[in-house]
Amino acid sequence: MVVAQKPRIKFTYEDYRNTPEDKRYELHDGELILAAAPRMSHQRLQSNLGLHIGPIAKAEAIGEVFFSSTEVYFTETDIVQPDLLFISKERSHIITEDNVQGAPDLLIEILSPSTAHIDRGFKRALYAHHRVPEYWICGPDSETIKVLVLGEDGYQVFGTFGEGDTFTSPTVPSFTVSIDDVFGMPAD
Repeated sequence: MVVAQKPRIKFTYEDYRNTPEDKRYELHDGELILAAAPRMSHQRLQSNLGLHIGPIAKAEAIGEVFFSSTEVYFTETDIVQPDLLFISKERSHIITEDNVQGAPDLLIEILSPSTAHIDRGFKRALYAHHRVPEYWICGPDSETIKVLVLGEDGYQVFGTFGEGDTFTSPTVPSFTVSIDDVFGMPAD
């Protein structure tokens, strides 16, 4: 005997917009996801990265850096709030008063114990599908940043950077990042 499964309900952007404002939600293929508040190491890293790349973007007038809870609307059933994102001046037309409509030039996710699998799996695939040119996965516990660059078959690893390393963003060459600076490691 075949047992019919009840179809899964897919939430839409309208449902997402009606969630409580005091909580952080995302919409992953129609599934409403409630994100827990990040740990302090996550918050420090987000702040350090933003304070590092934000002034460069502004001083050189190359685009804008946004923090979470900026929503990125990919489709009616895929809305995310990355930890940081960069949109170049050339692509500023995707910025609306309500959200970002389409793929930013750079998305940055900081791993948390409860969401690391989503950042490495679902979001990596989603960002590649929507042609986000560059994606950083930052590990506050490992104190590393993995830089992924979009290729023909999805993301390719540009490099994984740790203590003592400095790298330049392949997509935004003005962004030169010292791992020791963003993780707050003391200089020798």
